[in-house]
Amino acid sequence: MTLLKAAFFPNATFVRPKFFFISGFAGLLHANYYYGFLCCVYAVTVLVNTFVMFMIYTEHSLHTAKYIAVFNLALCDLFGSTAVIPQTIDTFLFNSQLITFDACLTNMFFVICFVSLQSFTLAVLSYDRCVAICVPLRYNEIVTNKSILVITTMLWIFAGMLTLVAVSFVNTLSFCQSTVVNSFFCDHGPIHYMACNDNTPSVVMNWAHPIMTLWIPGIFIIVTYICIARALYKISEATERLKAMKTCTSHLILVSVFYFPICFTYAMCPIIKPFARIINMSVTTILPPMLNPIIYSLKTEEFRETIRKLYRRKKIDCV
Repeated sequence: MTLLKAAFFPNATFVRPKFFFISGFAGLLHANYYYGFLCCVYAVTVLVNTFVMFMIYTEHSLHTAKYIAVFNLALCDLFGSTAVIPQTIDTFLFNSQLITFDACLTNMFFVICFVSLQSFTLAVLSYDRCVAICVPLRYNEIVTNKSILVITTMLWIFAGMLTLVAVSFVNTLSFCQSTVVNSFFCDHGPIHYMACNDNTPSVVMNWAHPIMTLWIPGIFIIVTYICIARALYKISEATERLKAMKTCTSHLILVSVFYFPICFTYAMCPIIKPFARIINMSVTTILPPMLNPIIYSLKTEEFRETIRKLYRRKKIDCV
Protein backbone atom coordinates (compact mmCIF):
# COMPACT_ATOMS: atom_id res chain seq x y z
CA MET A 1 0.00 0.00 0.00
CA THR A 2 2.91 2.31 0.64
CA LEU A 3 4.13 1.63 -2.90
CA LEU A 4 0.68 2.51 -4.23
CA LYS A 5 0.75 5.86 -2.45
CA ALA A 6 4.25 6.58 -3.71
CA ALA A 7 3.30 5.70 -7.28
CA PHE A 8 0.02 7.61 -7.53
CA PHE A 9 0.54 10.38 -5.00
CA PRO A 10 4.30 11.14 -5.08
CA ASN A 11 4.03 14.68 -3.67
CA ALA A 12 1.05 14.21 -1.38
CA THR A 13 1.17 14.44 2.41
CA PHE A 14 -1.22 12.21 4.32
CA VAL A 15 -2.44 12.72 7.87
CA ARG A 16 -2.52 9.23 9.32
CA PRO A 17 -3.87 8.74 12.86
CA LYS A 18 -1.94 6.46 15.14
CA PHE A 19 -5.16 4.81 16.34
CA PHE A 20 -8.81 4.48 15.44
CA PHE A 21 -11.46 4.21 18.15
CA ILE A 22 -14.10 1.52 17.45
CA SER A 23 -17.32 2.82 19.01
CA GLY A 24 -19.32 -0.29 18.10
CA PHE A 25 -21.73 -1.37 20.81
CA ALA A 26 -21.23 1.59 23.14
CA GLY A 27 -24.55 2.17 24.87
CA LEU A 28 -25.87 -1.35 24.27
CA LEU A 29 -27.89 -2.49 27.28
CA HIS A 30 -26.72 -5.77 28.86
CA ALA A 31 -23.78 -5.83 26.45
CA ASN A 32 -22.05 -8.65 28.34
CA TYR A 33 -24.89 -11.00 27.39
CA TYR A 34 -24.34 -10.13 23.74
CA TYR A 35 -20.61 -10.79 24.04
CA GLY A 36 -21.42 -14.14 25.65
CA PHE A 37 -23.70 -14.82 22.68
CA LEU A 38 -20.80 -13.99 20.34
CA CYS A 39 -18.55 -16.46 22.17
CA CYS A 40 -21.14 -19.23 21.82
CA VAL A 41 -21.70 -18.45 18.15
CA TYR A 42 -17.97 -18.54 17.44
CA ALA A 43 -17.48 -21.83 19.29
CA VAL A 44 -20.34 -23.47 17.35
CA THR A 45 -19.08 -21.94 14.07
CA VAL A 46 -15.59 -23.37 14.55
CA LEU A 47 -16.95 -26.77 15.60
CA VAL A 48 -19.50 -27.31 12.83
CA ASN A 49 -17.41 -25.87 9.98
CA THR A 50 -14.39 -27.92 11.04
CA PHE A 51 -16.62 -31.00 11.17
CA VAL A 52 -17.98 -30.35 7.66
CA MET A 53 -14.48 -29.85 6.24
CA PHE A 54 -13.25 -32.99 8.04
CA MET A 55 -16.10 -35.06 6.63
CA ILE A 56 -15.54 -33.84 3.08
CA TYR A 57 -11.77 -34.32 3.31
CA THR A 58 -11.88 -37.83 4.78
CA GLU A 59 -14.89 -39.35 2.99
CA HIS A 60 -14.09 -40.36 -0.58
CA SER A 61 -17.79 -40.32 -1.56
CA LEU A 62 -17.84 -36.55 -0.94
CA HIS A 63 -14.88 -35.82 -3.22
CA THR A 64 -17.17 -34.30 -5.84
CA ALA A 65 -17.42 -30.89 -7.50
CA LYS A 66 -20.41 -29.90 -5.38
CA TYR A 67 -18.63 -30.66 -2.13
CA ILE A 68 -15.51 -28.82 -3.23
CA ALA A 69 -17.73 -25.73 -3.24
CA VAL A 70 -19.26 -26.72 0.12
CA PHE A 71 -15.75 -27.17 1.56
CA ASN A 72 -14.83 -23.73 0.23
CA LEU A 73 -17.92 -22.21 1.85
CA ALA A 74 -17.07 -23.83 5.20
CA LEU A 75 -13.50 -22.55 4.93
CA CYS A 76 -14.67 -18.99 4.15
CA ASP A 77 -17.20 -19.16 6.99
CA LEU A 78 -14.50 -20.25 9.44
CA PHE A 79 -11.98 -17.61 8.35
CA GLY A 80 -14.64 -14.89 8.13
CA SER A 81 -15.87 -15.55 11.66
CA THR A 82 -12.29 -15.63 12.93
CA ALA A 83 -11.68 -12.23 11.35
CA VAL A 84 -14.73 -10.71 13.06
CA ILE A 85 -15.72 -12.33 16.35
CA PRO A 86 -12.44 -12.67 18.35
CA GLN A 87 -11.49 -9.09 17.43
CA THR A 88 -14.96 -7.85 18.43
CA ILE A 89 -14.87 -9.66 21.77
CA ASP A 90 -11.37 -8.36 22.51
CA THR A 91 -12.34 -4.83 21.51
CA PHE A 92 -15.46 -4.43 23.61
CA LEU A 93 -15.39 -7.03 26.37
CA PHE A 94 -11.83 -6.09 27.39
CA ASN A 95 -12.20 -2.37 26.56
CA SER A 96 -9.54 -2.43 23.82
CA GLN A 97 -11.39 -0.09 21.51
CA LEU A 98 -8.23 1.57 20.24
CA ILE A 99 -6.79 -0.14 17.18
CA THR A 100 -3.70 0.91 15.24
CA PHE A 101 -4.08 2.23 11.70
CA ASP A 102 -2.35 -0.76 10.06
CA ALA A 103 -4.21 -3.29 12.20
CA CYS A 104 -7.47 -1.56 11.28
CA LEU A 105 -6.79 -1.85 7.55
CA THR A 106 -5.80 -5.51 7.99
CA ASN A 107 -9.03 -6.23 9.85
CA MET A 108 -11.01 -4.40 7.15
CA PHE A 109 -9.38 -6.45 4.39
CA PHE A 110 -10.05 -9.88 5.89
CA VAL A 111 -13.63 -9.18 7.00
CA ILE A 112 -14.71 -7.74 3.65
CA CYS A 113 -12.78 -10.32 1.63
CA PHE A 114 -14.34 -13.34 3.34
CA VAL A 115 -17.86 -11.91 3.22
CA SER A 116 -17.31 -11.46 -0.53
CA LEU A 117 -16.07 -15.05 -0.86
CA GLN A 118 -19.13 -16.37 0.98
CA SER A 119 -21.32 -14.56 -1.54
CA PHE A 120 -19.34 -15.88 -4.51
CA THR A 121 -19.42 -19.45 -3.20
CA LEU A 122 -23.21 -19.37 -2.86
CA ALA A 123 -23.31 -18.32 -6.52
CA VAL A 124 -21.07 -21.28 -7.43
CA LEU A 125 -23.42 -23.65 -5.59
CA SER A 126 -26.40 -22.19 -7.47
CA TYR A 127 -24.53 -22.83 -10.74
CA ASP A 128 -24.00 -26.43 -9.63
CA ARG A 129 -27.73 -26.90 -8.93
CA CYS A 130 -28.72 -25.20 -12.18
CA VAL A 131 -26.58 -27.51 -14.32
CA ALA A 132 -27.67 -30.59 -12.33
CA ILE A 133 -31.38 -29.89 -12.92
CA CYS A 134 -31.40 -28.15 -16.31
CA VAL A 135 -28.90 -30.40 -18.14
CA PRO A 136 -28.57 -33.50 -15.92
CA LEU A 137 -27.14 -35.70 -18.70
CA ARG A 138 -24.21 -33.32 -19.17
CA TYR A 139 -23.68 -32.53 -15.46
CA ASN A 140 -20.60 -34.73 -15.02
CA GLU A 141 -19.15 -33.31 -18.20
CA ILE A 142 -19.70 -29.62 -17.31
CA VAL A 143 -19.31 -29.55 -13.53
CA THR A 144 -16.04 -31.34 -12.84
CA ASN A 145 -13.70 -31.19 -9.87
CA LYS A 146 -11.17 -29.33 -12.01
CA SER A 147 -13.66 -26.73 -13.24
CA ILE A 148 -14.92 -25.98 -9.72
CA LEU A 149 -11.35 -25.74 -8.40
CA VAL A 150 -10.48 -23.29 -11.18
CA ILE A 151 -13.63 -21.22 -10.54
CA THR A 152 -13.09 -21.04 -6.77
CA THR A 153 -9.40 -20.18 -7.22
CA MET A 154 -10.29 -17.34 -9.60
CA LEU A 155 -12.93 -16.06 -7.17
CA TRP A 156 -10.39 -16.03 -4.31
CA ILE A 157 -8.02 -13.99 -6.48
CA PHE A 158 -10.77 -11.64 -7.64
CA ALA A 159 -12.16 -11.07 -4.13
CA GLY A 160 -8.67 -10.50 -2.74
CA MET A 161 -7.66 -8.03 -5.45
CA LEU A 162 -10.96 -6.14 -5.30
CA THR A 163 -10.79 -5.81 -1.52
CA LEU A 164 -7.11 -4.84 -1.70
CA VAL A 165 -7.98 -1.97 -4.04
CA ALA A 166 -10.70 -0.76 -1.66
CA VAL A 167 -8.36 -0.90 1.36
CA SER A 168 -5.53 0.73 -0.61
CA PHE A 169 -7.75 3.73 -1.39
CA VAL A 170 -8.44 4.12 2.34
CA ASN A 171 -4.69 4.16 2.89
CA THR A 172 -4.47 7.31 0.73
CA LEU A 173 -6.92 9.27 2.89
CA SER A 174 -6.09 11.92 5.49
CA PHE A 175 -7.91 11.98 8.83
CA CYS A 176 -7.70 15.45 10.35
CA GLN A 177 -10.61 15.40 12.80
CA SER A 178 -12.58 12.42 14.10
CA THR A 179 -11.04 8.96 14.37
CA VAL A 180 -14.14 7.32 15.90
CA VAL A 181 -15.38 4.44 13.74
CA ASN A 182 -19.14 3.99 14.07
CA SER A 183 -19.10 0.22 13.57
CA PHE A 184 -18.19 -3.00 15.38
CA PHE A 185 -15.09 -3.51 13.22
CA CYS A 186 -12.93 -1.40 10.88
CA ASP A 187 -15.75 -0.89 8.42
CA HIS A 188 -14.89 0.67 5.06
CA GLY A 189 -17.95 2.92 4.86
CA PRO A 190 -17.70 4.78 8.20
CA ILE A 191 -13.91 5.16 7.88
CA HIS A 192 -13.70 6.71 4.41
CA TYR A 193 -16.44 9.21 5.27
CA MET A 194 -14.18 10.65 8.01
CA ALA A 195 -11.51 11.68 5.51
CA CYS A 196 -10.63 15.37 5.17
CA ASN A 197 -9.10 15.08 1.69
CA ASP A 198 -10.60 13.91 -1.60
CA ASN A 199 -12.22 10.54 -0.96
CA THR A 200 -13.84 10.07 -4.38
CA PRO A 201 -12.07 6.75 -5.18
CA SER A 202 -13.20 5.34 -1.83
CA VAL A 203 -16.75 6.59 -2.37
CA VAL A 204 -16.82 4.85 -5.76
CA MET A 205 -15.47 1.62 -4.24
CA ASN A 206 -18.00 1.85 -1.41
CA TRP A 207 -20.73 1.51 -4.04
CA ALA A 208 -18.92 -0.67 -6.58
CA HIS A 209 -17.67 -3.33 -4.15
CA PRO A 210 -21.13 -4.36 -2.83
CA ILE A 211 -22.49 -4.33 -6.38
CA MET A 212 -19.76 -6.69 -7.61
CA THR A 213 -19.66 -8.95 -4.57
CA LEU A 214 -23.29 -9.00 -3.40
CA TRP A 215 -25.73 -7.70 -6.00
CA ILE A 216 -24.24 -9.35 -9.10
CA PRO A 217 -23.89 -12.79 -7.43
CA GLY A 218 -27.42 -12.33 -6.02
CA ILE A 219 -28.80 -11.56 -9.48
CA PHE A 220 -26.88 -14.54 -10.88
CA ILE A 221 -28.51 -16.80 -8.27
CA ILE A 222 -31.97 -15.44 -9.16
CA VAL A 223 -31.34 -16.12 -12.86
CA THR A 224 -30.17 -19.69 -12.13
CA TYR A 225 -33.33 -20.37 -10.12
CA ILE A 226 -35.50 -18.98 -12.90
CA CYS A 227 -33.82 -21.53 -15.19
CA ILE A 228 -34.34 -24.23 -12.54
CA ALA A 229 -38.03 -23.30 -12.20
CA ARG A 230 -38.49 -23.58 -15.98
CA ALA A 231 -36.78 -26.97 -15.98
CA LEU A 232 -38.93 -28.20 -13.10
CA TYR A 233 -42.08 -27.01 -14.89
CA LYS A 234 -41.22 -29.29 -17.83
CA ILE A 235 -40.98 -32.38 -15.58
CA SER A 236 -44.28 -34.22 -15.95
CA GLU A 237 -44.10 -36.50 -12.89
CA ALA A 238 -44.79 -34.76 -9.59
CA THR A 239 -42.54 -37.13 -7.62
CA GLU A 240 -39.56 -36.42 -9.88
CA ARG A 241 -40.25 -32.69 -9.68
CA LEU A 242 -40.38 -32.85 -5.88
CA LYS A 243 -37.18 -34.89 -5.78
CA ALA A 244 -35.37 -32.31 -7.88
CA MET A 245 -36.73 -29.44 -5.76
CA LYS A 246 -35.45 -31.08 -2.57
CA THR A 247 -31.88 -30.89 -3.88
CA CYS A 248 -32.22 -27.08 -3.90
CA THR A 249 -33.85 -26.48 -0.51
CA SER A 250 -30.64 -26.37 1.54
CA HIS A 251 -29.03 -23.92 -0.90
CA LEU A 252 -32.14 -21.72 -0.97
CA ILE A 253 -32.09 -21.51 2.82
CA LEU A 254 -28.39 -20.57 2.78
CA VAL A 255 -29.07 -17.87 0.20
CA SER A 256 -31.99 -16.47 2.23
CA VAL A 257 -30.00 -16.44 5.48
CA PHE A 258 -27.05 -14.66 3.86
CA TYR A 259 -28.46 -12.28 1.23
CA PHE A 260 -31.75 -10.96 2.59
CA PRO A 261 -30.42 -9.38 5.83
CA ILE A 262 -27.16 -8.03 4.40
CA CYS A 263 -28.75 -6.63 1.22
CA PHE A 264 -31.52 -5.08 3.30
CA THR A 265 -28.92 -3.39 5.50
CA TYR A 266 -27.02 -2.00 2.50
CA ALA A 267 -30.22 -0.84 0.80
CA MET A 268 -31.62 0.84 3.93
CA CYS A 269 -28.27 2.22 5.15
CA PRO A 270 -29.20 5.89 4.46
CA ILE A 271 -32.48 5.50 6.37
CA ILE A 272 -31.85 3.33 9.43
CA LYS A 273 -30.08 4.74 12.48
CA PRO A 274 -26.33 4.06 12.79
CA PHE A 275 -26.70 1.99 15.98
CA ALA A 276 -29.43 -0.16 14.41
CA ARG A 277 -27.21 -0.65 11.37
CA ILE A 278 -24.30 -1.77 13.58
CA ILE A 279 -26.42 -4.33 15.45
CA ASN A 280 -28.02 -5.60 12.25
CA MET A 281 -24.68 -5.89 10.44
CA SER A 282 -23.07 -7.71 13.36
CA VAL A 283 -25.86 -10.30 13.46
CA THR A 284 -25.96 -10.76 9.68
CA THR A 285 -22.17 -11.17 9.61
CA ILE A 286 -21.80 -13.74 12.40
CA LEU A 287 -24.92 -15.94 12.06
CA PRO A 288 -24.66 -17.27 8.47
CA PRO A 289 -21.20 -18.86 9.02
CA MET A 290 -22.67 -20.77 11.97
CA LEU A 291 -25.94 -21.73 10.26
CA ASN A 292 -24.55 -22.73 6.84
CA PRO A 293 -22.93 -26.05 7.86
CA ILE A 294 -25.80 -26.91 10.21
CA ILE A 295 -28.36 -26.37 7.45
CA TYR A 296 -26.31 -28.36 4.95
CA SER A 297 -25.77 -31.30 7.27
CA LEU A 298 -29.45 -31.42 8.26
CA LYS A 299 -31.04 -30.77 4.86
CA THR A 300 -28.73 -32.70 2.51
CA GLU A 301 -29.60 -36.40 2.42
CA GLU A 302 -26.24 -37.36 0.92
CA PHE A 303 -24.35 -35.67 3.75
CA ARG A 304 -26.63 -37.16 6.43
CA GLU A 305 -26.13 -40.62 4.98
CA THR A 306 -22.35 -40.15 5.06
CA ILE A 307 -22.55 -39.18 8.74
CA ARG A 308 -24.67 -42.27 9.47
CA LYS A 309 -22.17 -44.53 7.68
CA LEU A 310 -19.31 -43.00 9.65
CA TYR A 311 -21.21 -43.49 12.92
CA ARG A 312 -21.98 -47.13 12.11
CA ARG A 313 -18.37 -47.73 11.13
CA LYS A 314 -17.08 -46.25 14.38
CA LYS A 315 -19.64 -48.24 16.34
CA ILE A 316 -18.49 -51.51 14.73
CA ASP A 317 -14.82 -50.61 15.38
CA CYS A 318 -15.61 -50.01 19.06
CA VAL A 319 -17.29 -53.41 19.32
